[in-house]
Amino acid sequence: MKDDWIQVCAADEIDEEDVFRFDQGDKTYAIYNADDGFFATDGYCTHEGAHLADGLVMGNIIECPLHQGRFDVRNGKAKGAPVCVDLVTYEVKVEKDLIYINLPA
Repeated sequence: MKDDWIQVCAADEIDEEDVFRFDQGDKTYAIYNADDGFFATDGYCTHEGAHLADGLVMGNIIECPLHQGRFDVRNGKAKGAPVCVDLVTYEVKVEKDLIYINLPA
């Protein structure tokens, strides 16, 4: 299966410790500017489906705005109740100050 690199935005559009909502087709993704770089996950919390782009980024953690469940944006791991299902993650790269996400074709 071929993967596709899709341009998301300019790197300077996402402040440090912030999250950017990216919609592609019928899916929503969250792109993070975290302590360890740029990362991407599915855009909805696995607990109640809240938009993670409305959440709070602290270091490498995203906190869901609805019930304050936490995930590690580097690997999608659920880090705190009430979330217990990990997020799907996607590869990200930065080229010429543009952010790209690698999505399954």
